[in-house]
Amino acid sequence: MCGWFLERVSGTLWSYLAGRPNPDAWHRVPGAKPVTYKTRDGRTLHGYTISPDQPPLTPGQPTGFVLFAQGNAMLADQLLDALSLFARQGIHVFVYDYRGYGRSEGKPRLKAIVSDYEEIFQSLSATHTGRKLLYGISFGGLVVLNVIGRGAAFDGAVIDSTPSRVSTMGCPEDYDPVRNVPENAANILIISGRQDSVVRPAEQSELLGSARARRARVVIEDEFGHPFMDREPSIHTRRLELVKSFLLGPGR
Repeated sequence: MCGWFLERVSGTLWSYLAGRPNPDAWHRVPGAKPVTYKTRDGRTLHGYTISPDQPPLTPGQPTGFVLFAQGNAMLADQLLDALSLFARQGIHVFVYDYRGYGRSEGKPRLKAIVSDYEEIFQSLSATHTGRKLLYGISFGGLVVLNVIGRGAAFDGAVIDSTPSRVSTMGCPEDYDPVRNVPENAANILIISGRQDSVVRPAEQSELLGSARARRARVVIEDEFGHPFMDREPSIHTRRLELVKSFLLGPGR
């Protein structure tokens, strides 16, 4: 995954497997619209935001934003329907294609992608009030934990089906998810599924143990597979409800 040759080959492969973007997908999702972000090195990232369809109805209803980081064979437009769940609860949703994916400029390199998401999260935090939330699945969980490990101030985060380490694939140890769990991880939920054949439970176990020791909530579900690949829609729905209740529940 990392290294001069391997990262270039794997990045090209994953961006190819993600498919072609559907520039019209956002039209079917209430409150959705295209957005762009210009990175420090001048690359334009394309993505979407989903705005709440109405203001908070009660004083206790959560407000704020969630920044979503997807798996490395996914595009932002493929996730809008599912992520609209959070907008219906009063939360602004943001999801971007990684650099080199879809219409986003640049080359898909781990260090650059993590840096991009640091920038985006800081920018959103400066312009939005309310809860500052992060949600990452698979490779996206690695991205989110690295943003957290670099000092991001956040109110809640969900990491779903993320490997403990990427240094085994030639990446710097500093980017290992297990090394980026904060000392107090009480505002983090880690999810793992026993049916996951993409990131197998054994690959996640070290991360789960470290997170649990640092007060994170750890949920291991017998029926869960890889995120957005669960064998039944009801399991996928239950998974999203778990995420929603953690991020948007009282006291977050």
